[in-house]
Parts: sequence; structure tokens; C-alpha cells
Amino acid sequence: MVEKAYNPFEMAQKQFDTVADMLELDTATRELLRNPLREYHVSIPVRMDDGSVRVFRGFRVQHNDALGPGKGGIRFHPMETIDTVRALAMWMTWKCAVVDITLGGAKGGVVCDPHNLSMREQEQVCRGYIRQMANIMGPLIDVPAPDVMTTPQHMLWMLDEYEKIHQGKHPGFITGKPVGMGGSKGRTEATGYGLIFT
Repeated sequence: MVEKAYNPFEMAQKQFDTVADMLELDTATRELLRNPLREYHVSIPVRMDDGSVRVFRGFRVQHNDALGPGKGGIRFHPMETIDTVRALAMWMTWKCAVVDITLGGAKGGVVCDPHNLSMREQEQVCRGYIRQMANIMGPLIDVPAPDVMTTPQHMLWMLDEYEKIHQGKHPGFITGKPVGMGGSKGRTEATGYGLIFT
């Protein structure tokens, strides 16, 4: 007998179904909240240091924006999948709603391993991702942040690319920037403190 592989989005939907049953949500509300509002799939061509061109796959999922702009990190991982990103975007919706902040749930990812890329190649992945996503993100739409294998430096490159495209200063476009460039002190520890205090 072959076991079915774990699918994080199916798990997130099962969790939602259990709670929806307890809350006796109507069919339309269930259908709306069970699936993302929007998702984007992009190809990011990058000229590698050896002169070859490699195409990286990227995603952004905006699960729900009923309470406000989407909020969620951008992950770099060689095993990234759209179902992982869908699940994490859904869970961001619930996290924001449970603590009553005016943000929705979103999440992004690029299939890559930054440990196997030079700094220049990482920068090109970051800038290429934002070139593809710049019109569906912004301070009032969807605010990205660091996540698995992304750093404040990655966020700085993404902010710079966004500001070039939109021709101006937009520090609210992204969180997780270096402290000296408008980032928040204590951001690294904030997730752990949030777990303790909520």
C-alpha cells in the first residue's frame, strides 16, 4: 500500500472544515474562506555567474484581504511548492484575524536554494521576483516580509527594485529590512515573543 504524500494545503483545508462545522458557517462563506482569493505563478530568468540562464519558479498567494492588506513572508526553498504557499497564506489569514489586526493572509515563495547561489545571483532572484510581482503588491495591497531562507538583505534588494519600478520612496512596501534602513529592532525575536504572549 502506497501512502499519500503529505499536502499542507489539504491539511489547512481540513483544519478549516473542522472549525467551519463548529461555527456552522454557511456554504458561501466556507467556499470563500476555503480557497485563496488570488494566486500568481511567475518565471524568473537569471543570468548565472557562469553565463548560463536559469529560470526560477515563484509564487504569491493572497488568501484573504477582508480585514486589510495581505501580510506574509517570501520563502526561498529548493522544495517549495504552491500547496505549501497556499497553506501558509491561509494560516496567515487566521493568525491575523485571531489577534484582531487589520491584515489579511498572504505568502510567497521561490523554488531555489540561496546557499547554492552567489550574492549576485540571489540579488537577481530577488529583483526578478519583484519585477514580476510589483503590481500586485504594495503597502495597501500585500506587504511581504522575510521567511524561510530570506534575510534583511533580500528584503532591501526587493524594496529597492519596487521603488525603482514605482519611482519613489515606499518604505511600507516590505517589512524585515535591516534596522539601519528602516527595519524594526527586535523583529528577529518578535515571532517567538508573539507565541509566548498570545
